[in-house]
Amino acid sequence: MSKTRNTATFNATLSDKMFDWANVLVMCLVLVITLYPFLNVLAISFNESNDTVRGGLTIFPREFTLKNYETIFAYSGLITGFKISVLRTIVGTLLGLLSGSMLAYCLARPDFQSRKFVSTFLAMTMYVSGGLIPTYMLFRDLHLMNTFGVYVLPGIVSAFNVFVIRSFIDGLPYALQESAKIDGANDFTIYWRVILPLCKPVLATIALFLAVGQWNSWFDTYLYNNSTPSLTTLQYELTKVLQSTTNSSDVRGKNITDIVTSVSPESIKMAITIVVSLPILVVYPFLQRYFVSGMTLGAVKS
Repeated sequence: MSKTRNTATFNATLSDKMFDWANVLVMCLVLVITLYPFLNVLAISFNESNDTVRGGLTIFPREFTLKNYETIFAYSGLITGFKISVLRTIVGTLLGLLSGSMLAYCLARPDFQSRKFVSTFLAMTMYVSGGLIPTYMLFRDLHLMNTFGVYVLPGIVSAFNVFVIRSFIDGLPYALQESAKIDGANDFTIYWRVILPLCKPVLATIALFLAVGQWNSWFDTYLYNNSTPSLTTLQYELTKVLQSTTNSSDVRGKNITDIVTSVSPESIKMAITIVVSLPILVVYPFLQRYFVSGMTLGAVKS
């Protein structure tokens, strides 16, 4: 009897170990597949451009240089684009969080009589839109063209974000709000001092969505602010370089063609890709610990 039990225990232990090793191998494979493209781009951005043309680069530069980065920072629109991108990311994320959480708090209140109508109206906006031309005409009539407001005002409320936050609030004990009311707190005080502190996981998740969306956005610059150099964004400048590195534009008083003759277009593209990706890569680790819990807890109810 004991011999049979020992054999079963050994088989279970062996199968557990095999599963662990297989899991480690799969995770290592996923890690390599995920990291290799980024490390390859990083290596090309730091590699001497003439050597890059030869090809064969992996994850380490053969001839290290900073000339590619020196070249892209010579673009006149890069610093302006970086400032506007950072500003729109901060302002857009804060306004999106504030407006989305306020609306979600209202929809989560059982005593809000119009919650079903507002929820249905918001849900419809996720499936039906006016289209590009009516949107362009609307922004023109609202005098948002060639203004900073066109970056943050149109996306200040997202139906998806509101529903995620509302689902998270629905999972909180309603007795907390009732207790606060008994203590004399009004609705705004309950929202600001009771609900928001408890919603950190879902707010961090939504903040990451909003920040990445704002940072990566370039099409609105192309449509509404392409004639205003002072409102250009970093992603729009990257798009112009990716489309053609020989387009005529001023680079600190020089033609862009004169600047890129000493570096390859591939090196320029990779260097700018690293520049525009780095801020999000720096921010993500600080929000990652809230990301999974915010998504799972916010998706319990609909």
